[in-house]
Amino acid sequence: MLNLTRSGLDPLFYLKGMMISEKAVIEKIEASLMPIIRDGNLELVEVEFRPSGKRWLLRIYIDKEGGVTIEDCAWVSRELGMVLDVEDVIDHPYRLEVSSPGLTRKLTRKEDFVRYRGKRCRIITTEPIAGRNEFRGNIRDIVDDSVEISEKIDIFTIPICAIKRAHLEIEM
Repeated sequence: MLNLTRSGLDPLFYLKGMMISEKAVIEKIEASLMPIIRDGNLELVEVEFRPSGKRWLLRIYIDKEGGVTIEDCAWVSRELGMVLDVEDVIDHPYRLEVSSPGLTRKLTRKEDFVRYRGKRCRIITTEPIAGRNEFRGNIRDIVDDSVEISEKIDIFTIPICAIKRAHLEIEM
């Protein structure tokens, strides 16, 4: 598999005799994965597919209400491994890992912020808001397509489209 990067664009991969974007590869993997996720009453948090030495790494993050168990991860790994082998989605050596997103999970969608309302998070924005790019506080509310973060004294409204990275923080 050949990885070509076009300045600022989605990397291209040579897969099964044709050029395909990284996003398209991940979409094919997600399409194979979603029936398994639904059968297990799980939530797909993220799919990573990237080079890792001589092999590639396919890392799947799953979650569910109350948290995922080792058995959940092992089950998804077995089921997805069989599906990927049969469908022959990936035609080169790769390592499959299935994991929980952890205590400091990424927040990427509006639903993530709704689910973790009241929890502490860190947000980095693509552009300054009130002269800052970094915010740490509790998720106060989600209004339209913005997240309200309450810090010690101030409350900031951050449009979700302006969030570069966000993740939960462990409260001490």
